[in-house]
Amino acid sequence: KPHTSAGRVPTDKGYRLYVGSLLKIRSPSQADRERIEKVAQEASGVDQLFEETAELLSSLSHHAGVVAMPRPTSDPLRQIEFMALREDRCLAVFVSEAGIVTNKILQLEFRMTPSQLTRAGNYLTEKLKEAPIAELRARILSEMRADKGEIDSLIEKTLSVAEQTFTESESHATLLVDGEASFLDAPEFADVHKARALLKAFADKDRILKVLDKALLARDVQIFIGSDSELSTLPDVSVVAAPYGRGEQILGTLAVIGPTRMDYAKVIPLVDLTAREVTRFLMGGGDPDK
Repeated sequence: KPHTSAGRVPTDKGYRLYVGSLLKIRSPSQADRERIEKVAQEASGVDQLFEETAELLSSLSHHAGVVAMPRPTSDPLRQIEFMALREDRCLAVFVSEAGIVTNKILQLEFRMTPSQLTRAGNYLTEKLKEAPIAELRARILSEMRADKGEIDSLIEKTLSVAEQTFTESESHATLLVDGEASFLDAPEFADVHKARALLKAFADKDRILKVLDKALLARDVQIFIGSDSELSTLPDVSVVAAPYGRGEQILGTLAVIGPTRMDYAKVIPLVDLTAREVTRFLMGGGDPDK
């Protein structure tokens, strides 16, 4: 079995030198390009696009494919709806500017009819046009409390639902991961303790998000080799990441995570092209470079 000290396995420093100055990038094969374009062209919605993108990155690279979905702070809400459920509960449906739909079940302290919930959703949606949700929360609650003596019972109930909605709507990104088990086939992770530590790191998605957040500041592919990333406690792991967005607005990041010996010449252009196609989809089919 080769060891770094034996000079047969490059160190992290050696990989950085290779990737930074010696690597010759090759374009994705026609077959890979067509698969990437097909996923972006045939996705029925944003949620499906992100799920299939993580699977695609894993399939093409034979490593772990990762997609960090947009945070509410970068992808503001444009619509809120409430739907009645049983036992004084309702379903809050949030639709972002990018078209991402998320749901939350709220337990109401009072009964609201379906028509009242519809009016409450319309009220909040209209308010979203005035300011992003981060600024709107205080404004709505302040205005509604100030006018409380004059508002009707529906607006009072809407206030209560709004408070619960905004309190429970956190600014956490959702992380989609596919293919993390591919590491178990790599000789570097044949050791049981090392493999267990790796899978534990994937379970702690905040660590991966910290790595991907670094790529949000860039406009092109970022490569984190070994100790460069928040996964530095895991030797022999590299991350190739690229941001995606809509126009000039960066919304999130996608990446391939694999052994440091991964085929960078293949993985880098795959990640780059995939990010461009996701951006094209979010722009409605426009040019991602504009």
